[in-house]
Amino acid sequence: MSGVVVLLPPALLRLFPGCACEQVVSASTVAEMVDALDERWPGMRDRLCDSTPSVRRHINIFVEGRRATLDTPVVSGAEVFVMTAISGG
Repeated sequence: MSGVVVLLPPALLRLFPGCACEQVVSASTVAEMVDALDERWPGMRDRLCDSTPSVRRHINIFVEGRRATLDTPVVSGAEVFVMTAISGG
């Protein structure tokens, strides 16, 4: 199956029982990827994006190793990592 490979963090998976850490979706931007995930797992958009809409401050999305915004383009076969922010001292 061609598409964008999305790797989701365990903290997010706990909120969506049955959701696998690796998802493959059809999308040409990060925003379309978020929409595709939300279609499969209603409520996921609200966990990834705020109301402006932008990626939430405590979420980082990387496309092929580069930090992304909702406007960032993605191509078939790209790896997208969704990560929760880590804090500490």
